[in-house]
Amino acid sequence: MMRTLESHVCGFWHSPAADGTVTHHAVTGVPVASVSSTGIDFSATTAYARDVGGPTLRSMSFHERAALLKAVGQLLLAEKESLYILSTATGATRADSWIDIEGGAGVLLGYASKGRRELPNGTVLLEGEPEVLARDGSFLAAHVATSRLGVAVQVNAFNFPIWGALEKLAPAWLAGVPAIIKPATPTAFLTEAMVRLIVDSGLVPDGALQLVCGSVSGLLDHLDGQDHVAFTGSADTAAVLRAHPTLVARSVRFNAEADSLNAAILGIAATPGTTEFDLFTSEVVREMTVKAGQKCTAIRRALVPATQLDAVADALATALADVRVGDPADESTQMGALVGTTQREEVRGAVMSLRSATDVVVDACTFHDVDPSVGAFLAPTVLRATDPTARSIHATEAFGPVCTLIGYDGPDDAIRLAALGAGSLVASVVTPDVDEAATLTLGIAAHHGRVHVLDASTAATSTGHGSPLPTLVHGGPGRAGGGEEMGGLRGIRHHMQTSAIQGSPDVLTAVTGQWMPGATRHVDRGHPFKLHFDDLELGTAIRTDSRTVTLEDIEDFAHSTGDHFYAHMDEQAAAASPIFGGRVAHGYLVLSLAAGLFVWPDPGPVLANYGIDRCRFAKPTYPGDTLTVWLTAKRKTLRTGAGYGEVAWDAQVVNQAAEVVAAYDVLTMVANRPGVNGAAESKPA
Repeated sequence: MMRTLESHVCGFWHSPAADGTVTHHAVTGVPVASVSSTGIDFSATTAYARDVGGPTLRSMSFHERAALLKAVGQLLLAEKESLYILSTATGATRADSWIDIEGGAGVLLGYASKGRRELPNGTVLLEGEPEVLARDGSFLAAHVATSRLGVAVQVNAFNFPIWGALEKLAPAWLAGVPAIIKPATPTAFLTEAMVRLIVDSGLVPDGALQLVCGSVSGLLDHLDGQDHVAFTGSADTAAVLRAHPTLVARSVRFNAEADSLNAAILGIAATPGTTEFDLFTSEVVREMTVKAGQKCTAIRRALVPATQLDAVADALATALADVRVGDPADESTQMGALVGTTQREEVRGAVMSLRSATDVVVDACTFHDVDPSVGAFLAPTVLRATDPTARSIHATEAFGPVCTLIGYDGPDDAIRLAALGAGSLVASVVTPDVDEAATLTLGIAAHHGRVHVLDASTAATSTGHGSPLPTLVHGGPGRAGGGEEMGGLRGIRHHMQTSAIQGSPDVLTAVTGQWMPGATRHVDRGHPFKLHFDDLELGTAIRTDSRTVTLEDIEDFAHSTGDHFYAHMDEQAAAASPIFGGRVAHGYLVLSLAAGLFVWPDPGPVLANYGIDRCRFAKPTYPGDTLTVWLTAKRKTLRTGAGYGEVAWDAQVVNQAAEVVAAYDVLTMVANRPGVNGAAESKPA
């Protein structure tokens, strides 16, 4: 039955005040939903996000936000079957919908993992090392990123109604910014179902997630310089939105992921009979048929050595003949329908435009158990360029199961033809020759957001041409929109403000949550390794006893490790060195002696040393030098529920002249007090 979709704004489900646009089942053509946003107060909607959702999200640490992403991702995986049932109405097979539904949940889980592993358990993100602005170290500067105080507005495309929303939602929430989702009308019913699951779960703070089904005309008028608009769709629509008077006047951040004429390049070395030749044809067929070619990353242009055009055309025709096209609800179906008949007619129009510079290789198939005159079905279509440089084949995107074969005469020609697409999300390079792969990759990189290189060694592990990943940039230059979404921590920075903070070491320590060089050290609490995580404060420090390095120490270390490098063992050669001027201690001996000076030997809160970071040997250590260590608690990261936290210690090893000979961060796991944050209670013997 057709139902009227509701929006979720200002904490309530809103029914539209008037009838809306009717969307239809992609296979049967029957009405599915009525979509309208009439009656929504967009001023109140944006205010609710800023005033209710924003403060709550910003009060949460990065780790708490990561936990929220994880919980929502797990919820959607648990409830996925209800979404799969609905998704067939979009024309998608179960395999297609796996990318959308489970792939979308996977983005949430991926960002949750990165948030827990790579971000501090706080609300401020320190970028790089501090800049010393005063010779005596009394005045520093640091770049820090904090949550912006606005809202992330999504304008999404129809082809991925779940993944498209979640891949924008994940970095926004992790950055502490609430979101307003505007799904594309043809598939809004699936986005609405997903949002209902999330809202009904009670997992998400009020105002962190709002949904507008229908037009958002007027919404952009209420945005300002703290807000962010993320758009996915056509390059023409992106250009219109980018020029919106409010967005321009108030410098609203705008990220576009637009259509692009993505290419796959078959290398000259990938001749018929090679694994790479077969990989290329398989990749092209997959990108044509997954989601019926309705992917912004799909291969639209297949660039092939001119001498191999016939072989590739024959291979594609043979492979496509085996693809079963029909009802997406049938498990045996490999390609379903386009999202609707309007979209089908748009694709047909684009094909007609392409026909002016191409010949047809394939444009027919058998449709199984469906009426193609009722449903939005279109046969996979392969065209062959008669003029490789014709504007139409590098400017017209047929957003469906359509690909154009283009012949090239050498690497430079392939690079030039790829660039005619004027900027793309992704290109694939398929060749067994690593030098050819490097030449093509570097030649096309400036025009692409991602380059996917495929050969026999990666065939089993490749994630595929058309698979954006949460850890990698998703976006591209030029026609592709000029923006980027996801990309790991790069994705969250779109929603954060980077500020250069100048001040004393103590002020910067308070602002960043990380001890800064020159800040106050607290040396009156005994050995810091005897303190539990909860009792440590930034700047807790110890100045150790001293140890004089002897020639015997150096020789014993060389014999026990097998490290007989000349600078440690050959006085004459070491003396001739322009660096050393005599025998010196091994750098790792210096670290070992330093550890002996600061490690507390008895069992205690420090559970383990799991590594060192940023190790530098600043000055040689010679026999007779006396070493002392300053060890200072630099950074604390609570691992909630684990019973411990991670503590990074600033280690400075100095000689008798107070010169730093080695500097590094010691990484330790430190137990919570018993009964705190999952730490085990101590029991009597």
